[in-house]
Amino acid sequence: MTGSATQLMRVSHLTKRFGEHTVLDDVSLDVTAGEVKGIIGPSGAGKSTLIRCLNGLEPIDAGEIWLDDTELTARKADMDALRSRIGFVFQDFNLFTHLTVADNLMLGLRRVRGLKRAEAETIARRELDRVGLAEKWRAYPAELSGGQQQRVSIARALAMQPELMLFDEPTSALDPESVGSVLRVMRELVAEGMTMIIVSHEMAFIEAVADDVLFMAEGRVVEEGSARQIFHEAREQRTRGFIDGIAAALVGEADDPGQAR
Repeated sequence: MTGSATQLMRVSHLTKRFGEHTVLDDVSLDVTAGEVKGIIGPSGAGKSTLIRCLNGLEPIDAGEIWLDDTELTARKADMDALRSRIGFVFQDFNLFTHLTVADNLMLGLRRVRGLKRAEAETIARRELDRVGLAEKWRAYPAELSGGQQQRVSIARALAMQPELMLFDEPTSALDPESVGSVLRVMRELVAEGMTMIIVSHEMAFIEAVADDVLFMAEGRVVEEGSARQIFHEAREQRTRGFIDGIAAALVGEADDPGQAR
């Protein structure tokens, strides 16, 4: 792998198809250690598919994905080992409903990292406290609100001590109050220097925390730049149209307080 010593992930000419439909079309991006990269775009742009490919949850049809000097897309790649270095937070939580919060957090630590229960418990309790839910240790997912479940999901990913965190629309299934609690946790991770790739429709949040923003449409990266450039000085008409549409929708909501979020 070539490039800067601080480069953590490199994605080169990624292509993904479902049947005859090309979902990702020649997508490339770089992520440096400590960077927060936001990915925005309309529904169906390929954003969630891209982030799932980055963790090996979706196989690709062409291109390469590198984490440091290890190719994730190589046939003999140890995906369990690589996934222990990449945390993933799903939009629908993906907690095991038959397990307590404690067991959800310790499962990967014991099965993937091979830790003994006492050590796994120490780490899991620390991360649960980190997201403000220490008192939910023995609760089941059904006993938690959506925002609490998503914070448990973040704690579970953090417990593996990843080098990179991937967020796939982490607030899309939440009510407005729960959105705030999850975004607060994510802001804390940003402040701590966590390397993150965030797919989200929370435009104000992306503008506030992202070092670099990709705008995607129809499976391609239309434009990439700083948050200020993408949100206020976009070069591409497709990008400007998307941002202007979001702004107009927010103005409409403000003018009609009774409108559903």
